[in-house]
Amino acid sequence: MSTAPALPRLEIPATQPHSDADRAARAVVERMFAKDAFSHWLGVEIVDVRVHYAVIRMRVRPEMVNGFGFGHGGIVFSFADSAHAFATNSDGEISVAVDCSVSYPAALRVGDVLTAIAVEQTTTNRLGFCDVTVRNQDDVIVAHFRGTVYRTRKPLPE
Repeated sequence: MSTAPALPRLEIPATQPHSDADRAARAVVERMFAKDAFSHWLGVEIVDVRVHYAVIRMRVRPEMVNGFGFGHGGIVFSFADSAHAFATNSDGEISVAVDCSVSYPAALRVGDVLTAIAVEQTTTNRLGFCDVTVRNQDDVIVAHFRGTVYRTRKPLPE
């Protein structure tokens, strides 16, 4: 398992002070992240978590490129999917993806530092809809991700 190099600090503007619910959401995501071997392999760092909201980042490494030398689409999909999972499970109830799609408006390059911002837009009793925007260090959008989750109504295990 390779270790990702340290990432430069990223400033995410705070829209409001964190509430007790946001602190609880952070604890939920930290529990999830502790068991998430794939996000660790990607080199994901959790930047911010609130209820139905998550910001993560990672660096594209040489072993993440495709045959053309660009970052593999599966890498950015997986990265966005991790942000999606953190945002949609932040309320402490298990939500599982049932449909996800991604568009790639710009290529990834080795060394790019990616930031994903996931915002759950709407929820029903059984479904949640989340948008994730992935940008590189130059603030260029490299992926638009949209995911739908099924809400199991089961609590996340301790």
